[in-house]
Amino acid sequence: KPGALSQCVRYLAFLWNLLFLLLGLLALAVGVWGLLAKGSVRGERLAPLSSDPMLLFVLAGVGASTVSLAGCLGALRSSPCLLRFFVGAVLAFAGLEVLGGLLLLAARHRLRDALRDALLLCLLCYQEEPDLRFLVDEVQRSLQCCGLSSYRDWETNPYFNCSAPGAQACSVPSSCCLDPRQNGTVANTQCAFGALRLGDAAAGAVVHLGGCVAELSAWLRGQAGGIAAGAAVLVLVEAAGVLMALKMLGDIAPVGAWD
Repeated sequence: KPGALSQCVRYLAFLWNLLFLLLGLLALAVGVWGLLAKGSVRGERLAPLSSDPMLLFVLAGVGASTVSLAGCLGALRSSPCLLRFFVGAVLAFAGLEVLGGLLLLAARHRLRDALRDALLLCLLCYQEEPDLRFLVDEVQRSLQCCGLSSYRDWETNPYFNCSAPGAQACSVPSSCCLDPRQNGTVANTQCAFGALRLGDAAAGAVVHLGGCVAELSAWLRGQAGGIAAGAAVLVLVEAAGVLMALKMLGDIAPVGAWD
């Protein structure tokens, strides 16, 4: 008969995995809702489904839910097969995380170029992809920047280019404005209209002139300690789950030997 410690570990492992099962289902629900809301699943958008950022939530939710469900059932039923699957999956994820961290560390000098390419893609797809538009606006508002190297980079966007038809021609997003709210309360979406027609001195009174690549790089360097702490917490969480599963496997093996 399992001892008190074994029973405690068993139920703790069940609750532990149940928490991450719920978090995985939440991420899956957010991803599916995002895809349905934008019509990606129904094929109503021109962009392919594989390029939709909400697909990351779906994949993360499916992976976390599957592994956590195996951990829950393995702990509840004392199933060696499910527990071994859980341990193997968590170790595989941990190995991928370590490999990704080492690759980022080895290629840290190329991260600035990769960041520039990612921001350029966001800039070009600003109108077509709501998720990217939200991300770009949040970055520009938070860091008080505009474009990649300068606000003039928005000329590469087909909607903001001065040769484009429509009211947005020769403009930049309202998130570039020094004061994006009219009278400090109502959002003014037209505060940056015509900013690209102005000279730098005149435009500097309306929008932020500096680009976001340098600002974002500096912000990421400042958050290096927090990122490392988050990675350490994630490793400890995974290690705790693996140790509990190994403890249950060790308790199951002697019982099976008596049978």
